[in-house]
Parts: sequence; structure tokens; C-alpha cells
Amino acid sequence: MRPQVVAHRGASHENAEHTLGAYVAALDAGAEALECDVRMTADGHLVCVHDRDLRRTASTKAAVSTMELAELDELDFAAWKNPWRELDDEAPARDERLDRVLTLRTLLEVVADYDRRVEVAIETKHPTRYGGLVERRLVEQLRHLGWDRPDSPARVMSFSISALRRVERLAPDVPLVQLVEKARHWPALSKVIGKDWIVGPGIRELDDHRKLGPRITRAGHDLHVWTVNTPAHLDLCLELGVKAVITDRPAYLLDLLDEREAR
Repeated sequence: MRPQVVAHRGASHENAEHTLGAYVAALDAGAEALECDVRMTADGHLVCVHDRDLRRTASTKAAVSTMELAELDELDFAAWKNPWRELDDEAPARDERLDRVLTLRTLLEVVADYDRRVEVAIETKHPTRYGGLVERRLVEQLRHLGWDRPDSPARVMSFSISALRRVERLAPDVPLVQLVEKARHWPALSKVIGKDWIVGPGIRELDDHRKLGPRITRAGHDLHVWTVNTPAHLDLCLELGVKAVITDRPAYLLDLLDEREAR
């Protein structure tokens, strides 16, 4: 069965991650789902940012949790990806809205309004000073769209089992993905996660520990794998019957899947 292609932080190989520009590019490429990380601002907004602080993506040492949304909105979240853009006289004019901080609400509205079904995989980052408030705010936004019901296009992911249990209590119909950082963590996790939870190991762990994938599927869990960017890693996912591949290069992986099916 062909796996779902999920754009990791948008089409983030060519575009600055977590920007509206990266997600628009992913949708234009045909991505079937979008992945994002969320953190909470000091004034209670969920924003799509991976790192705890903004040194890498917005050239400031400040932590996301200490800044209000209006302050974040003044920053350029795309310049780090192409620092020479301003020197390129032939580059097309850029809409600055594509390069600013992206709220989860805006991303969900883009998905809801799109002209085909697009799913969204939302990762909550922990530890955080706001603890379980992140999951409560996230579920509120899903409920506002009616996405807390069966057949929701949204799923919630986390390395934190406590975070996923909170979502399960608040919105039991929302699919959950237990992310797995190391193969050695699986034996303990397998005993405590929900029987219908999806499991999300990294592709390098699956590659380095070839028994891990079969062990997870034999336990009755679907696999959603990150971050799959090469033909060899895609082929491993196909061997394992992975249900979703999370990739920085959605257009490339879609083309590879088309090639595999045409053989």
C-alpha cells in the first residue's frame, strides 16, 4: 500500500521550515499531509516553531515561550535559509507574509480551506514551561474546526507519553502518534502506550536496528516514519509497510513513489 507523503515542517528542503511559504510549496507539490511542531507564546498563542529558542531560525536568542505573538511577528523566519536573497537582483519579489511566524490557527485554516483533503500531523514539544496547557489549547483549536471527531484530518504526535495521554482524555477520537527517538526505548514504550496508537520511529533507527520495525508492526501498531529523504530510506519504508513517510522533500518522494508504482 502506498504510504501517505507528509511534508516535514512544509517543503523544508528548499524553503524555510514552518513558514507559510514552505507549506504553500508543499501543497503545490501535492503533499497529502503537513507536519508541524507547536510551541506556546507568552500570551497564549500556539506557533509553528521547532526549537525552544530562535537563534537558528530568526537570529535572536530569545525563547519562544518568553515572547508575545506581536513580537514574534516582527521577525524574519526565512532569511536564515537564503541569506543572499537580498543580493539577488533577479529574484522575484517576495510576499513577506510567507516569511513571518506562522500560528497553528492559520495553518489549520489553510488546510481546512484547501480544495482537497489534506491532513495535518501536529507535534507538541516538551518539556515546556506551559506543560499541559499546550495540549489543552491545541484541542480547543481542533474542536473549533470540528476536528476532534472521528475521521479528523488531524493527528497529534509527541515524544512525551504524558502529552499524548492528555490529548486522549480531552479528545479521544483524535489519532495519536508516539514518537520514538531510540530503538532501545521501544520495549518500555510498548508496554504503556495505547493499543491503537500509531508509532513514529526515526528512519535512521529503523535502518540501524532492522528488527525494530517488524517488532512494532507485530505489536499491532501502524508506522509513521521521520525523516525520509532518500530512495534507500523510502524503499525500507515500503518493505516495512509504513503508512506515512514524513519528508523534507515531498515533491521528490511523490515522484519516487510514482516511479516505484510504474515498474
